[in-house]
Amino acid sequence: MDIQERLSFFAALYRVDENPEAGMWYLYLTVFGLCILVYQLGFAKKLPLLKNVVIYMVMALGCTLLSFFAVFLPMGEALVIASLVLGIYRIRLHNSRKEEQA
Repeated sequence: MDIQERLSFFAALYRVDENPEAGMWYLYLTVFGLCILVYQLGFAKKLPLLKNVVIYMVMALGCTLLSFFAVFLPMGEALVIASLVLGIYRIRLHNSRKEEQA
């Protein structure tokens, strides 16, 4: 079995098998960006600056592990789906609150 067949979508897109150093950085930045998006859409609250810095530092550390999993497992794809679901939820919540006020 060829390794290219086992790569996830984002790992194959960034050609992690051909250029591992740059590909892993791109994969890490994608996973980190998607984690930030999911956090903002679903879980973020207004916090002081120092608490936000701590949260994002821990998230960056956790995304290191997730990016290694994302080479062969669909971590990035799951984060895209989670962001879509949470985005739809936020839009519907906004529309329902707007209707209640009117």
